[in-house]
Amino acid sequence: METRPHPFADLSPARVVAAVESLGFWLPGEPFTLNSYENRVFLVHDDERRRWVVKFYRPERWTDAQIREEHAFLAELAEAKVAVAAPWRDAAGESLHRAEGFRFTLFPHLPGQAPELENPTHLFALGELIGAVHAVGERGRFAHRRSLDLDGMVLEARDKVLASRWLDRRQRPAYRRLCDALHARLAAHAQDLGQMIRVQGDCHIGNVLGRDEHFALVDFDDCLMAPAIQDLWMLFTAQEEGERQMQLSEVLEGYEQHRDFERGELALVEPLRTLRLLRHSAWLVDRWEDPAFPLAFPWLADAGYWDGHLRLLEQQRQVLEAAPRWLA
Repeated sequence: METRPHPFADLSPARVVAAVESLGFWLPGEPFTLNSYENRVFLVHDDERRRWVVKFYRPERWTDAQIREEHAFLAELAEAKVAVAAPWRDAAGESLHRAEGFRFTLFPHLPGQAPELENPTHLFALGELIGAVHAVGERGRFAHRRSLDLDGMVLEARDKVLASRWLDRRQRPAYRRLCDALHARLAAHAQDLGQMIRVQGDCHIGNVLGRDEHFALVDFDDCLMAPAIQDLWMLFTAQEEGERQMQLSEVLEGYEQHRDFERGELALVEPLRTLRLLRHSAWLVDRWEDPAFPLAFPWLADAGYWDGHLRLLEQQRQVLEAAPRWLA
């Protein structure tokens, strides 16, 4: 049976340059590939020495309406002086462009480094940044983007993994049992998500760039309707009680410079951590036909990875059964 090449296989450096230059830019150098797997992302500079990040969207993942909704949210944030990278628009006001079957967007390059989650000053600044995003996010709603669904997203991730070839005869029933137990726990929270607002959706420190106490939030590719905690919980990494309370205090103090935070949402920290664990493995399985994934994640084919994943899920099951750790 003939294997069809992945669509991104045709995205050569020459085509990246041609796509950007079709918008009226001139690029004197080659594009530099940035670390991204879901899409293909490149750093370029034009003849005026401006740096741009060019994102080529994965085919068939988002609709045009969903991408434009992301761009409109970024433009709204930029208008409110929130530190984000809003997409470049042409003379007609269009931010989503096409070249040789690909959809792509240009963003201004924001330099900087990831924050330190042990640094109280950084934590306060991160809370303040996300609070500013959410103060704008609560002003409207997404019409085309999905909403956080603790029930359906668990089942979706479970089914993708079970439909794959990676689990062996011993691991498959164990995975199913754990998923069923975790699904029951997470589904119990599905009716208690509280206020759903527009959020960045994938707010890990790799998507925050800056220096000192000035940071910007990038990559709104996964923006959705969700409770505010969706953009905060990944900042809460501490295991020791004193450090845990320090992280909470600094982040929430910064956050509440812009809007109040509902403390009851802290009960969602571990459910959301569990959901991310489940969805990450499902994502790897789902994208395996993309040649970039076997190169970057070769351990997915190792039974040891799945044994470790099962142990992590069991640990999360026990955490969910215990008293909530994240209390303000």
